[in-house]
Amino acid sequence: MRVLIANDKFKGSLSAPEVAQAIKDGLPEATEVDLCPIADGGEGFTATMLAALGGKWVECDTVDALHRPVKARYAITDTGLAVMEMASASGFELIPAADRDILQSSTYGTGLMIRHAAAQKGVERILIGIGGSATNDGGVGLADALGILLLDSEEEPLSPCPAGLDNLTIIDRTQLIDLPPIDVACDVDNPVLGPNGATAIFGPQKGATAAEQEILETFLAHLIKVTGAQDLADKPGAGAAGGLGFGMMHFLNAELHPGFELVSKALDLPDRIASADLIITGEGSLDAQSLSGKGPVGIARLANDLGKPIIALAGQISPEVRDSGLFEQCGALTDFDLPLETLMSDAASLLTRKVRELSDLLPLHGQG
Repeated sequence: MRVLIANDKFKGSLSAPEVAQAIKDGLPEATEVDLCPIADGGEGFTATMLAALGGKWVECDTVDALHRPVKARYAITDTGLAVMEMASASGFELIPAADRDILQSSTYGTGLMIRHAAAQKGVERILIGIGGSATNDGGVGLADALGILLLDSEEEPLSPCPAGLDNLTIIDRTQLIDLPPIDVACDVDNPVLGPNGATAIFGPQKGATAAEQEILETFLAHLIKVTGAQDLADKPGAGAAGGLGFGMMHFLNAELHPGFELVSKALDLPDRIASADLIITGEGSLDAQSLSGKGPVGIARLANDLGKPIIALAGQISPEVRDSGLFEQCGALTDFDLPLETLMSDAASLLTRKVRELSDLLPLHGQG
């Protein structure tokens, strides 16, 4: 039997390659295994694309979401494509919990990374994954870093963050630097505003209080009014990374793409699924958001279309996913009823154990 293991990371615990190895360790040694770690726009996206396309890593100086100096790296492929993750500069994981301040956080550092890539010889296009953000700024920080001026009615510059743009009246694009075409890999389909928007859905995950969420929603609504780009704000994915999807479309004329589709093409997933007898996928949390375009669900849909059995493994799996009919079987580390700290620290060994327990895999062990 040939098993394709195509999984994303277990955030905060295991990288995608580590997850894949832990799953493989639970299979009999004689099993033919195709390891295919994936990413759909968040952390690990660049490494996944670099492995598929070939190229080199490039390091640059930038700042985190609170404008503190950090070093980030991105890739330049052999075809002249610069591939990066906004999380490398403006990521949630870069900000210690005690320091997080969503109203002061911005995507300025992501703009600096794009500026650096645009200046590199041979770069003809930029591809950026925008998962894992610490920001909710609608892309104004990025715009500022690339030369766009954010001004009040007196044409005075304003601070490019949610807390600094109450008086935003003028957006001056005349000093925007020259950029190659930009594609955006997005792993969600949320709009900018409303109950399914950037602030309502992702704000609490980034530490925004109820009062801060009101401020952020008002800020984004005002930004959209000033830009006059309500049509872009309503597009699926515009609300990704705190409205960065919207900002990149409006300020930079970037095009949004489902991250999974880009990765699927680069990794030749349809053919690899077709040649497998069983597919195993998963990530740290499979929940309602996963059904909106996350990688494991994309893999499941491909497998379903090809009539291939697929199993989901995750740290936790919500009822919506279990009841979706996408998977032959689901296995979650929370099934072990252990403290969260143990589930996180022992994720690899528990994942290997869970693979051995799954009834659908018993034929692999000579027991069915």
